[in-house]
Amino acid sequence: MRIALALVLTLAACAAARAQKFDDLARTPPMGWNSWNRFGCDVSERLIRETADALVASGMKDAGYQYVVIDDCWHGERDEEGNIHPDAARFPSGMKALADYVHSKGLKLGIYSDAGAKTCGGRPGSRGREYQDARAYASWGIDYLKYDWCNNEGLKAEGAYTTMRDALHAAGRPIVFSLCEWGSNKPWEWAKDVGHLWRTTGDITACFDCEKSYGTWSPLSVMRILDLQKDLRAHTGPGHWNDPDMLEVGNGMTTNEDRAHFSMWAMLAAPLMAGNDLRSMSRETRDILTNREVVAVNQDALGVEGFKYLAEGALEVWLKPLQGGDWAACFLNRGETPRAVTFEWKRNAVTDGLSHASFSPDKLTYRIRDLWAKRDAGTTAAPFAAEIPSHDVVMLRLSK
Repeated sequence: MRIALALVLTLAACAAARAQKFDDLARTPPMGWNSWNRFGCDVSERLIRETADALVASGMKDAGYQYVVIDDCWHGERDEEGNIHPDAARFPSGMKALADYVHSKGLKLGIYSDAGAKTCGGRPGSRGREYQDARAYASWGIDYLKYDWCNNEGLKAEGAYTTMRDALHAAGRPIVFSLCEWGSNKPWEWAKDVGHLWRTTGDITACFDCEKSYGTWSPLSVMRILDLQKDLRAHTGPGHWNDPDMLEVGNGMTTNEDRAHFSMWAMLAAPLMAGNDLRSMSRETRDILTNREVVAVNQDALGVEGFKYLAEGALEVWLKPLQGGDWAACFLNRGETPRAVTFEWKRNAVTDGLSHASFSPDKLTYRIRDLWAKRDAGTTAAPFAAEIPSHDVVMLRLSK
């Protein structure tokens, strides 16, 4: 008996030692849609099917979006053997049929759970059921798991997330693993080998630059989250991404603010997970989410996060090195009034200390492409001049 037990423990230890995340996933920041920001707990099979349809019809799929992620509250109860089932009233066809439908559209299905015994919405979490739940997700055809951190009751974050990583690996189906740990335990320092992306902050809210409080917690505005990304860029890259939370584009901010929000997430090489109602979005929202030239900056294969190069009051200049020697430049006006800017390219040569890429307008002439105006805008031989509206950006691609 002792020999048998020792063998079992040895085999389990060997399996754990071999476990790893699926390294060939998320080589560029994941793109898709998540239900939480717009719908909260009001999720259903009908919503997910209609959203998948809208993601294709709107041109978002062609622009690169592929994951349709059901956030909290899809859960029903566990059966007598502990297996989790979806809420039968909300998801009458079951998750396997829903995954099949999403896959038939050329898309991938994501799901949500929590490291605690209960999710943030009070549904069954995965604590103590990690391997059982991972097997269920694999059998359903799930492609993406967002794993939250509510009701953790003193769990150690690295251990809890590593356990689910190992469970996903053991289940055998490649699943993108999104750590929604809110940055509380500095996941950027340990999660590279655990997950494909990790939240760096608490939850976002549809506000450009404000403070909100709901008593026990306070969501973060777009600009507050942007500021909290300082000093994190060294930890991101192909297969492992800083995640400043999902997009609020189309959820109530102005068009200028939505454009600035989307631009800065592109500069950060952040996951682009839309959070609006795709079925009824405005043309302006659709045009922002499907701007392929801005998406290309986000999805650049070099995988380097941009950095704030210059700040003068409410005006910030951000730079991002791109594959092949190109650069992206974003002029962000955080202020309440329009801001005129003149930028002398030749006086602003820079070498990125992280990627060692060099931007050399003092020696080379770069072609300028305005990514929101969708037009060529001269070269760096002459100074750049523009007026940037309040809470807006000018975003450029600079090519040798």
